[in-house]
Amino acid sequence: MDHFRNLTDLLTGTTRKDVALAPFTTFRIGGLAKIYVEPATAEDVIAIKQYVKQHHIPLFIIGNGSNVLISDEGFDGIVMNLETGFNSLACDEHIVTVGSGVRMATFVDFVIRNGFQGVEMLAGIPATIGGAIWMNAGCYGGETSDHLLDVTIIRDFSRVTLTKDECGFRYRHSGFQKDDVVLSARFMLDIGDPSALREIKLKHLKHRNDVQPVHLPNCGSVFKNPKPRFSAELIEQAGLKGTRIGGAQISPKHANFIVNIDHASASDIIALMNLARKQVFDEHHIVLEPEVQLIGFVNDPIVKLPN
Repeated sequence: MDHFRNLTDLLTGTTRKDVALAPFTTFRIGGLAKIYVEPATAEDVIAIKQYVKQHHIPLFIIGNGSNVLISDEGFDGIVMNLETGFNSLACDEHIVTVGSGVRMATFVDFVIRNGFQGVEMLAGIPATIGGAIWMNAGCYGGETSDHLLDVTIIRDFSRVTLTKDECGFRYRHSGFQKDDVVLSARFMLDIGDPSALREIKLKHLKHRNDVQPVHLPNCGSVFKNPKPRFSAELIEQAGLKGTRIGGAQISPKHANFIVNIDHASASDIIALMNLARKQVFDEHHIVLEPEVQLIGFVNDPIVKLPN
Protein backbone atom coordinates (compact mmCIF):
# COMPACT_ATOMS: atom_id res chain seq x y z
CA MET A 1 0.00 0.00 0.00
CA ASP A 2 1.32 3.44 -0.93
CA HIS A 3 0.84 5.32 2.35
CA PHE A 4 2.64 8.37 1.00
CA ARG A 5 0.26 8.78 -1.94
CA ASN A 6 -2.77 8.08 0.22
CA LEU A 7 -1.78 10.77 2.73
CA THR A 8 -0.94 13.23 -0.03
CA ASP A 9 -4.46 12.80 -1.38
CA LEU A 10 -6.02 12.90 2.08
CA LEU A 11 -4.43 16.05 3.52
CA THR A 12 -4.55 19.73 2.66
CA GLY A 13 -1.10 20.19 4.21
CA THR A 14 2.34 19.06 2.99
CA THR A 15 3.49 15.43 2.68
CA ARG A 16 7.06 14.30 1.93
CA LYS A 17 8.89 10.98 2.10
CA ASP A 18 12.36 9.86 3.20
CA VAL A 19 13.08 13.16 4.96
CA ALA A 20 16.30 13.59 6.97
CA LEU A 21 15.35 14.40 10.55
CA ALA A 22 18.71 15.70 11.80
CA PRO A 23 18.05 19.25 10.51
CA PHE A 24 14.79 19.29 12.46
CA THR A 25 16.51 18.58 15.80
CA THR A 26 18.69 20.78 17.98
CA PHE A 27 21.08 17.81 18.38
CA ARG A 28 21.50 17.70 14.56
CA ILE A 29 21.26 13.92 14.88
CA GLY A 30 18.83 11.39 13.42
CA GLY A 31 18.09 9.24 10.39
CA LEU A 32 15.24 9.46 7.89
CA ALA A 33 11.50 9.77 8.47
CA LYS A 34 9.68 7.35 6.22
CA ILE A 35 6.89 9.94 5.81
CA TYR A 36 6.91 13.57 6.99
CA VAL A 37 3.71 15.62 7.16
CA GLU A 38 2.82 19.22 7.99
CA PRO A 39 -0.94 19.33 8.64
CA ALA A 40 -2.64 22.61 7.81
CA THR A 41 -5.79 22.17 9.90
CA ALA A 42 -7.23 20.31 12.87
CA GLU A 43 -9.09 18.16 10.34
CA ASP A 44 -5.73 17.17 8.85
CA VAL A 45 -4.52 16.13 12.30
CA ILE A 46 -7.63 14.03 12.87
CA ALA A 47 -7.25 12.42 9.44
CA ILE A 48 -3.60 11.53 10.17
CA LYS A 49 -4.51 10.02 13.53
CA GLN A 50 -7.30 7.98 11.96
CA TYR A 51 -4.97 6.80 9.18
CA VAL A 52 -2.16 5.67 11.48
CA LYS A 53 -4.60 3.81 13.71
CA GLN A 54 -6.28 2.07 10.78
CA HIS A 55 -2.94 1.00 9.27
CA HIS A 56 -0.98 0.47 12.51
CA ILE A 57 1.70 3.03 11.63
CA PRO A 58 3.86 4.68 14.33
CA LEU A 59 3.38 8.45 14.69
CA PHE A 60 5.76 10.99 16.21
CA ILE A 61 5.12 14.72 16.60
CA ILE A 62 8.17 16.94 16.27
CA GLY A 63 8.26 20.62 17.17
CA ASN A 64 11.45 22.60 17.56
CA GLY A 65 13.31 19.29 17.84
CA SER A 66 14.79 19.99 21.27
CA ASN A 67 14.53 17.42 24.07
CA VAL A 68 14.63 14.57 21.53
CA LEU A 69 17.25 12.10 20.36
CA ILE A 70 16.29 10.35 17.13
CA SER A 71 17.97 7.05 16.35
CA ASP A 72 20.56 6.74 13.61
CA GLU A 73 18.11 4.45 11.80
CA GLY A 74 15.48 7.20 11.77
CA PHE A 75 11.76 6.73 12.32
CA ASP A 76 9.91 3.98 10.48
CA GLY A 77 6.56 5.73 10.48
CA ILE A 78 5.02 9.18 10.13
CA VAL A 79 6.60 12.31 11.61
CA MET A 80 4.16 15.20 12.03
CA ASN A 81 5.29 18.81 12.38
CA LEU A 82 2.75 21.43 13.53
CA GLU A 83 4.91 24.56 13.15
CA THR A 84 3.50 25.62 9.79
CA GLY A 85 -0.19 25.02 10.35
CA PHE A 86 -0.53 25.99 14.01
CA ASN A 87 1.44 29.21 14.39
CA SER A 88 -1.25 31.73 15.36
CA LEU A 89 -0.98 34.28 18.16
CA ALA A 90 -3.81 36.47 19.47
CA CYS A 91 -4.43 38.71 22.48
CA ASP A 92 -7.85 39.52 23.97
CA GLU A 93 -7.64 41.56 27.18
CA HIS A 94 -5.67 39.40 29.66
CA ILE A 95 -5.86 36.20 27.61
CA VAL A 96 -3.25 35.21 25.02
CA THR A 97 -4.13 32.38 22.64
CA VAL A 98 -1.21 30.60 20.98
CA GLY A 99 -0.87 27.78 18.46
CA SER A 100 1.13 24.71 19.43
CA GLY A 101 3.64 25.27 16.63
CA VAL A 102 4.74 28.71 17.86
CA ARG A 103 8.31 28.86 19.21
CA MET A 104 8.57 29.75 22.89
CA ALA A 105 10.80 32.76 22.17
CA THR A 106 8.22 34.14 19.71
CA PHE A 107 5.42 33.64 22.26
CA VAL A 108 7.36 35.41 25.03
CA ASP A 109 8.15 38.37 22.78
CA PHE A 110 4.48 38.65 21.80
CA VAL A 111 3.36 38.59 25.43
CA ILE A 112 5.86 41.26 26.47
CA ARG A 113 5.04 43.43 23.46
CA ASN A 114 1.37 43.36 24.50
CA GLY A 115 2.23 44.43 28.05
CA PHE A 116 1.78 41.20 30.00
CA GLN A 117 4.04 39.37 32.42
CA GLY A 118 4.55 35.86 33.76
CA VAL A 119 6.42 34.06 30.97
CA GLU A 120 9.47 36.29 30.45
CA MET A 121 11.77 33.80 32.20
CA LEU A 122 10.86 31.08 29.65
CA ALA A 123 12.28 32.83 26.56
CA GLY A 124 15.39 30.65 26.35
CA ILE A 125 13.52 27.33 26.26
CA PRO A 126 14.24 25.88 22.79
CA ALA A 127 10.78 24.45 22.22
CA THR A 128 7.46 25.04 20.55
CA ILE A 129 4.49 25.77 22.79
CA GLY A 130 3.08 22.31 22.16
CA GLY A 131 6.28 20.60 23.29
CA ALA A 132 6.74 22.94 26.25
CA ILE A 133 3.19 22.24 27.44
CA TRP A 134 3.56 18.49 26.95
CA MET A 135 6.61 18.29 29.22
CA ASN A 136 5.74 21.33 31.36
CA ALA A 137 9.09 22.88 30.49
CA GLY A 138 10.46 25.49 32.84
CA CYS A 139 13.45 27.50 34.05
CA TYR A 140 14.37 30.33 36.42
CA GLY A 141 11.52 29.55 38.79
CA GLY A 142 8.79 29.45 36.14
CA GLU A 143 6.97 26.62 34.37
CA THR A 144 4.94 26.65 31.16
CA SER A 145 1.80 25.67 33.09
CA ASP A 146 2.01 28.51 35.65
CA HIS A 147 -0.37 30.90 33.85
CA LEU A 148 -2.10 28.39 31.62
CA LEU A 149 -5.87 28.71 31.39
CA ASP A 150 -6.71 25.78 29.13
CA VAL A 151 -5.36 23.59 26.33
CA THR A 152 -7.13 22.47 23.16
CA ILE A 153 -6.14 19.01 21.96
CA ILE A 154 -7.18 16.26 19.60
CA ARG A 155 -8.21 13.22 21.64
CA ASP A 156 -9.88 10.15 20.14
CA PHE A 157 -10.40 11.98 16.82
CA SER A 158 -12.24 14.89 18.45
CA ARG A 159 -11.27 18.40 19.47
CA VAL A 160 -11.32 18.72 23.28
CA THR A 161 -10.48 21.64 25.57
CA LEU A 162 -9.00 20.80 28.98
CA THR A 163 -8.65 23.17 31.92
CA LYS A 164 -5.23 23.50 33.52
CA ASP A 165 -6.33 21.27 36.42
CA GLU A 166 -7.42 18.56 33.99
CA CYS A 167 -3.94 18.46 32.40
CA GLY A 168 -2.21 16.87 35.42
CA PHE A 169 0.87 19.08 35.44
CA ARG A 170 3.81 18.46 37.74
CA TYR A 171 7.59 18.89 37.47
CA ARG A 172 8.57 18.27 33.82
CA HIS A 173 5.41 16.25 33.30
CA SER A 174 1.81 16.47 32.15
CA GLY A 175 -1.08 14.05 32.33
CA PHE A 176 -1.98 14.01 28.64
CA GLN A 177 -2.79 10.67 27.11
CA LYS A 178 -0.15 9.13 24.85
CA ASP A 179 -2.03 9.83 21.62
CA ASP A 180 -3.23 13.36 22.45
CA VAL A 181 -2.11 16.15 20.09
CA VAL A 182 -1.86 19.69 21.43
CA LEU A 183 -3.34 22.24 19.00
CA SER A 184 -3.39 25.49 20.99
CA ALA A 185 -3.46 26.95 24.48
CA ARG A 186 -4.73 30.00 26.30
CA PHE A 187 -2.77 31.84 28.99
CA MET A 188 -4.24 34.32 31.49
CA LEU A 189 -1.62 36.93 32.31
CA ASP A 190 -1.21 40.01 34.48
CA ILE A 191 -0.29 43.45 33.17
CA GLY A 192 3.43 44.29 33.26
CA ASP A 193 5.85 46.94 32.08
CA PRO A 194 7.31 45.88 28.70
CA SER A 195 10.64 47.66 29.27
CA ALA A 196 11.19 46.00 32.64
CA LEU A 197 10.09 42.62 31.29
CA ARG A 198 12.51 42.85 28.37
CA GLU A 199 15.33 43.53 30.83
CA ILE A 200 14.35 40.45 32.86
CA LYS A 201 14.17 38.35 29.70
CA LEU A 202 17.59 39.51 28.51
CA LYS A 203 19.12 38.93 31.95
CA HIS A 204 17.90 35.32 31.95
CA LEU A 205 19.03 34.76 28.35
CA LYS A 206 22.49 36.12 29.15
CA HIS A 207 22.79 33.83 32.16
CA ARG A 208 21.62 30.88 30.09
CA ASN A 209 24.19 31.66 27.41
CA ASP A 210 26.91 32.05 30.05
CA VAL A 211 26.32 28.68 31.74
CA GLN A 212 25.02 26.48 28.90
CA PRO A 213 26.81 25.36 25.69
CA VAL A 214 24.37 27.13 23.38
CA HIS A 215 27.00 27.46 20.62
CA LEU A 216 27.05 23.68 20.03
CA PRO A 217 24.21 21.33 18.98
CA ASN A 218 22.52 19.86 22.05
CA CYS A 219 19.08 18.75 23.20
CA GLY A 220 18.89 20.81 26.37
CA SER A 221 19.06 19.07 29.75
CA VAL A 222 19.70 15.37 29.27
CA PHE A 223 18.52 14.21 32.70
CA LYS A 224 15.81 15.38 35.06
CA ASN A 225 17.07 16.80 38.36
CA PRO A 226 16.66 14.25 41.17
CA LYS A 227 15.45 16.85 43.68
CA PRO A 228 16.90 18.16 45.89
CA ARG A 229 20.10 17.33 43.97
CA PHE A 230 21.10 18.53 40.51
CA SER A 231 22.10 16.15 37.71
CA ALA A 232 24.90 18.46 36.54
CA GLU A 233 26.42 18.49 40.03
CA LEU A 234 26.28 14.68 40.33
CA ILE A 235 27.79 14.10 36.88
CA GLU A 236 30.56 16.61 37.58
CA GLN A 237 31.33 14.98 40.93
CA ALA A 238 31.66 11.68 39.07
CA GLY A 239 34.51 13.27 37.11
CA LEU A 240 32.76 13.08 33.75
CA LYS A 241 32.74 16.73 32.69
CA GLY A 242 34.42 16.90 29.28
CA THR A 243 34.29 13.14 28.70
CA ARG A 244 34.05 12.29 25.00
CA ILE A 245 32.76 9.24 23.12
CA GLY A 246 32.91 9.42 19.34
CA GLY A 247 31.63 12.81 18.24
CA ALA A 248 29.74 13.51 21.46
CA GLN A 249 30.96 15.09 24.68
CA ILE A 250 29.62 15.79 28.16
CA SER A 251 29.89 19.55 28.05
CA PRO A 252 32.81 21.08 29.95
CA LYS A 253 30.50 24.05 30.56
CA HIS A 254 27.47 22.25 32.00
CA ALA A 255 27.62 18.56 32.86
CA ASN A 256 23.88 17.92 32.26
CA PHE A 257 24.38 18.82 28.60
CA ILE A 258 25.78 16.48 25.99
CA VAL A 259 27.03 18.30 22.91
CA ASN A 260 27.54 17.21 19.33
CA ILE A 261 31.08 18.37 18.65
CA ASP A 262 31.98 16.31 15.56
CA HIS A 263 29.17 14.59 13.62
CA ALA A 264 28.05 12.60 16.65
CA SER A 265 25.74 9.64 16.22
CA ALA A 266 22.78 8.78 18.41
CA SER A 267 24.83 5.80 19.60
CA ASP A 268 27.54 8.17 20.86
CA ILE A 269 24.95 10.11 22.88
CA ILE A 270 23.46 6.93 24.34
CA ALA A 271 26.91 5.68 25.36
CA LEU A 272 27.57 8.89 27.31
CA MET A 273 24.12 8.78 28.91
CA ASN A 274 24.66 5.21 30.09
CA LEU A 275 28.14 6.07 31.38
CA ALA A 276 26.83 9.03 33.38
CA ARG A 277 23.94 7.03 34.83
CA LYS A 278 26.24 4.18 35.91
CA GLN A 279 28.88 6.44 37.46
CA VAL A 280 26.35 8.53 39.38
CA PHE A 281 24.56 5.41 40.60
CA ASP A 282 27.81 3.76 41.70
CA GLU A 283 28.88 6.84 43.66
CA HIS A 284 25.57 8.18 44.99
CA HIS A 285 22.98 5.37 44.55
CA ILE A 286 20.86 7.85 42.59
CA VAL A 287 19.26 6.83 39.29
CA LEU A 288 19.27 9.68 36.78
CA GLU A 289 16.05 9.69 34.77
CA PRO A 290 16.37 10.85 31.16
CA GLU A 291 14.61 14.09 30.30
CA VAL A 292 15.39 13.71 26.60
CA GLN A 293 12.88 11.63 24.60
CA LEU A 294 14.35 8.69 22.69
CA ILE A 295 12.67 8.28 19.30
CA GLY A 296 12.95 5.53 16.70
CA PHE A 297 14.90 3.02 18.80
CA VAL A 298 13.62 -0.54 18.34
CA ASN A 299 14.70 -1.46 21.87
CA ASP A 300 15.27 0.80 24.87
CA PRO A 301 19.00 1.63 24.68
CA ILE A 302 19.21 2.90 28.27
CA VAL A 303 20.83 0.33 30.53
CA LYS A 304 18.60 -0.57 33.47
CA LEU A 305 19.98 0.12 36.96
CA PRO A 306 18.82 -1.34 40.29
CA ASN A 307 16.08 0.56 42.11
